[in-house]
Amino acid sequence: MTPGDAQSSQSVLSLRELTVARGGRPVVREVSLEVPGGEVTALLGPNGAGKSSLVLAVGGVLALQTGSVVLDGRDFAGRRPERIRAAGIAIVPEGRRLLSELTVEDNLRVATYSLPRQQGQDGRTRALEMFPELSKRLASPGRLLSGGEQQMLVLAQALVSRPRFLLIDELSLGLAPVIINRLIPAIREVAAAGIGVLLIEQFATVALGLANRAYVMEGGRIQFSGLASELREKPDLLHSAYLLRGSTRTDGASVAGGPAQAGLRDGERA
Repeated sequence: MTPGDAQSSQSVLSLRELTVARGGRPVVREVSLEVPGGEVTALLGPNGAGKSSLVLAVGGVLALQTGSVVLDGRDFAGRRPERIRAAGIAIVPEGRRLLSELTVEDNLRVATYSLPRQQGQDGRTRALEMFPELSKRLASPGRLLSGGEQQMLVLAQALVSRPRFLLIDELSLGLAPVIINRLIPAIREVAAAGIGVLLIEQFATVALGLANRAYVMEGGRIQFSGLASELREKPDLLHSAYLLRGSTRTDGASVAGGPAQAGLRDGERA
């Protein structure tokens, strides 16, 4: 771990009383949570809970109505996305958003455009070491990659700038179990390097298996905050926080075991 990594692991990204509206309707309501450096923090919740909107607002893509995004005593609420990224806060939005007509190599180059040359080259090298599968596809357009390769590429794009905090929206959405199992160690490696990770994940068991701490959103508000182990050991707490609304899919099983290895699924778009 480098000195920069040690600093990250001691830092905390604090989201305080965030409120976000879309289409004139509040979708995130006075949400407060903390993401410690060097840990994975899970953010769970049913479809439409506001999780994706929260991530986009932290990244400067959506406007905040109220609240603050604090890192090292500085408030980045309302800053432009490039300023937030330069401060060390990177987001991976849902939907594997990449430049589909550009090659893998050019996608990585675009992600380093604002970095000094050597720093960009070092970041690219580290990203390809984490995802060696991409080294074989450098000349391939993004649109020709598999879903798993595309997810690796958007993660690599976020990691090339060596962020201090990484906010990932729906890591495993639409991916085969074998690919999910490939990505899980990568997220552990990211956190072990000192980066704080906020993970939104459709499979609760995946998120809770990675996370130290967990939050559950429902109706735009935080309904649970505590240790991830609490939700692993007492799945009724997770069901209670979800309130079992019609938008929540349980695949006919609880989170406790059996088919529940899939966990509670939510395909949030809000």
